[in-house]
Amino acid sequence: MKITLVRHAETMFNENNKIQGSSNIKLSDKGVRNVLKLRDKIKDEHYDICLMSPLSRAVETAFLLVGDRVLTQVDERLLERGMGNLEGKDFSCYDKYKYWNYDINSSEEEVESVKELIDRARLFLDSIKKEYKDKSVLVVSHSAMIRAIILLINNVPLEGELYDKCEKIPNCYIGEFEI
Repeated sequence: MKITLVRHAETMFNENNKIQGSSNIKLSDKGVRNVLKLRDKIKDEHYDICLMSPLSRAVETAFLLVGDRVLTQVDERLLERGMGNLEGKDFSCYDKYKYWNYDINSSEEEVESVKELIDRARLFLDSIKKEYKDKSVLVVSHSAMIRAIILLINNVPLEGELYDKCEKIPNCYIGEFEI
């Protein structure tokens, strides 16, 4: 099975260095331009299905990428990590080493734990491996979810600090993996 992971294009929150989490933020003009460039790069790729987060920034990105040439389906498991009371705040208050520690189960800010995020990513991966065996799947999601999926694909030991055990996932990131 081939899985292609794409992070949504830039939003105004990205542009203004704000934490989005599960907030429903639309793409910025720059984000639309960037996803159209990405579309040109993948126009000859074949995907059997496009699975996407239900948040508008992922849905917009998916439809700009594949339009109606690929069956698209929303998958709730692909939602961005819930950032609780940090949503809408400046990213300067985000301590990646505190919030990406697998052994920390909760926080006073009500941020979804890394363990919960990875459990959700595992459920998603296990299900698509069964349902789309020998298929090519395009996944449009968010930085934290893509990071969790990559950690699982790469069989990274799930303990302690995980932030630096995966590459950075910028807007319009694209990564292909054979599972």
